[in-house]
Amino acid sequence: MSGPQMKAWRVAELGEPGAVMRLEDVEAPTPGPRQLVVKVLASPANFPDALMCRGLYQVRPDLPFTPGVELCGEVIALGDELDGTGFAVGDRVIGGAVLPYGGFAEVALMDAATTFPAPASLDDAQAASLYIGYQTGWFGLHRRAALKAGETLLVHAAAGGVGSAAVQLGKAAGATVIGVVGGPEKAEVARALGADVVVDRHTEGPAGDWVAVVKEHTGGRGADVVYDPVGGETYQRSTKCVAFEGRILVIGFAGGDIQSAALNHALIKNYSIVGLHWGLYNLVDPAAVAQCHTELTDLADRGLVRPFVSERLGLEQAADGVQRLADGTTVGRVVITP
Repeated sequence: MSGPQMKAWRVAELGEPGAVMRLEDVEAPTPGPRQLVVKVLASPANFPDALMCRGLYQVRPDLPFTPGVELCGEVIALGDELDGTGFAVGDRVIGGAVLPYGGFAEVALMDAATTFPAPASLDDAQAASLYIGYQTGWFGLHRRAALKAGETLLVHAAAGGVGSAAVQLGKAAGATVIGVVGGPEKAEVARALGADVVVDRHTEGPAGDWVAVVKEHTGGRGADVVYDPVGGETYQRSTKCVAFEGRILVIGFAGGDIQSAALNHALIKNYSIVGLHWGLYNLVDPAAVAQCHTELTDLADRGLVRPFVSERLGLEQAADGVQRLADGTTVGRVVITP
């Protein structure tokens, strides 16, 4: 006998999100001992969602699966080991989804270990967007790169979901932020987020040469921290404008190419190449993840960070939103609100 039904986007074969995501009626999940079932209130599209549809992400869920790696939800059922742990039916929470029951559905599954109270100062779409992108930014800038007030932070893809979080967190930390974007619309977004200098790399001439702009605005010294979720040529050119004792943060490879680092260049120029796999902290140091959530909630409550939600789409529009994110045509956060 089947249980309650729900609508969910499912991927049964690998390919482009717009082609392989299908909206179906499926059986709703039931919680394991330390899991929660939630009514999905909001679930942002993330680049890993697109990569998983293509079979190119480090996490490869069994087919079929429902994408949507982070969400804000209302608890509707608790696992039998969660009594007395502080979770209750009706709680508004944020965190990661347990695949194959991701957030692009009416109901999703979450692990208690990666579920946190939703900040009251943020609406559902904003709260859902505070998890992966802002935790990645916080761990990258503070734990890995030790960004200090007064330093210069160069953020690539500054109008995107991950980059926009880094811009706000950099400003909150007292850094001067230079944002690199592709196109005038994205330039407007980066300025609105608080970037001190914005470079549209599509602009011809010196104004679009972000290496030259970084050197100009730092008196030739370069950026103390480079936040790079793009990789490839973007990384290679970043090595030309990183400061003495600067840190290049390798966040991801949205550009599609995984670069090779010239270690002799790092030696000669005296800079660090720093990797960040944020998800690993959930396994190695979960207490740090919880502390990060507390600090991000405080920053949100004080109005110092606020996720930029550019689009709120109904559930039936999820595949289109993920595809446009994969194509690089979106800005800020595109959030599915079932």
